Amino acid sequence: MNRCTGQPAERGAAVVRSRLVSVAAVVVLALSGCAYYVPAPTVVPGAPASFDRSFSAASGAMRDQGLAISVEDRSSGTIVGKAQTGTVTASVRQQADGSVRVQFDASGLRDTDLINRVSRSYDQRMGR
Repeated sequence: MNRCTGQPAERGAAVVRSRLVSVAAVVVLALSGCAYYVPAPTVVPGAPASFDRSFSAASGAMRDQGLAISVEDRSSGTIVGKAQTGTVTASVRQQADGSVRVQFDASGLRDTDLINRVSRSYDQRMGR
């Protein structure tokens, strides 16, 4: 007999075990909610760019400069962005040596510096 509770000793031990199991379950559930973040891959300057990374950077650069993307065709490597007064087209091509060539062309633009801003934004996105 437990002198403090007046319950049989076996029942007191069962209550303690039950509470320990409950606490352990709460700890396990709390730890299962923890997030683990994998760091983003480091961009190595001078490393060859992949087609996907270059295509995404070209598309993002055009959006950065306020162009509305009307065509984004990864299979042909073509992105067309519309400005108020004209169009900017990006052409992303995989070369035979494995390198990637990105070219921006403009037509009908009044803002002659827009193509330069798109190019600078592309370079920034590529870590250059």
